[in-house]
Amino acid sequence: MEPVAIGLGVVALLVLVALAFDFMNGFHDAANSIATVVSTGVLKPHQAVVWAATFNFVALFVFQLKVATTVGRGIVEPHVVDHYVVFGALVGAISWNVITWYYGIPSSSSHALIGGLVGAAVAKGGFFSLMGGGLMKTVAFIIVAPVLGLLLAALLMIATSWIFVRSTPARVDRWFRRLQLVSASLYSLGHGGNDAQKTIGIILMLLIAAGHVRPEDGVPAWVVVSCYLAIALGTLFGGWRIVKTMGQRITKLKPVGGFCAETGGAVSLFLATGLGIPVSTTHTITGAIVGVGAVQSVSAVRWGVAGGIVMAWVLTIPCSAFIAALAWWFGRYLL
Repeated sequence: MEPVAIGLGVVALLVLVALAFDFMNGFHDAANSIATVVSTGVLKPHQAVVWAATFNFVALFVFQLKVATTVGRGIVEPHVVDHYVVFGALVGAISWNVITWYYGIPSSSSHALIGGLVGAAVAKGGFFSLMGGGLMKTVAFIIVAPVLGLLLAALLMIATSWIFVRSTPARVDRWFRRLQLVSASLYSLGHGGNDAQKTIGIILMLLIAAGHVRPEDGVPAWVVVSCYLAIALGTLFGGWRIVKTMGQRITKLKPVGGFCAETGGAVSLFLATGLGIPVSTTHTITGAIVGVGAVQSVSAVRWGVAGGIVMAWVLTIPCSAFIAALAWWFGRYLL
């Protein structure tokens, strides 16, 4: 792919917009990491966001950049990518994140970004500009991630119930209030590892298109560090409007339930990140929380709330894609 003539100022501007999206990703998805640990009373909100943000950043030292490679080189044909496509993708994703944050809807920042990328690419080059392999893996995990989170959390809840069947509720609560600190840290680690890499992939895509990085080169260290730092700072400021929905409105959680939900979600995220699949942390933890609630009692889950969340999932990619296509068109006159 021949580099596109892109001014250094435009590249710098788009990198800042990408980091703003990354910050918004952490801000929007903070609820995924902290809702369960806050709703069970194990940590106060300000303690929880510091805890989650710390492990978001620590993920930098744990995971390989497989998700970044999928986003940067596996969703859209490289020859289609230019600064207008990147601009459209970011505007589409950020706009949908702002809309869903405002209404307290726990939608997926990840799929908003994928939808934005798809919408901008199709607006420029048609559907043949998409790469089926990477896109189909991502779409498949819209279903796989929450189902896997649900099953793992449900199995953990069942196993825990059997193991502690002779223990008093007070003893169980005391143990799992401590263990939930571990499960929350693991989930935040998985959240940072998967989500920060999506922005790394977008910036890498831009730098390759502009000729600042060759396709065979590795990702510049400054890109990796700045993306992990941005998502950690976003988590630190927190998306409080969504915390109540995730932590209490789907089902009431106790520390043992919070532990099982976070651990099931963390295992799902670790698996997806290891395979290089960009998944939704929102989908994953929602599925895990539903799994925990369903084990206790089918009626313990507020299926109407869960159904509303699923509807937001269905709308995320097409809505962000539509906004991105419009942003791509306007971007040609703005940049």
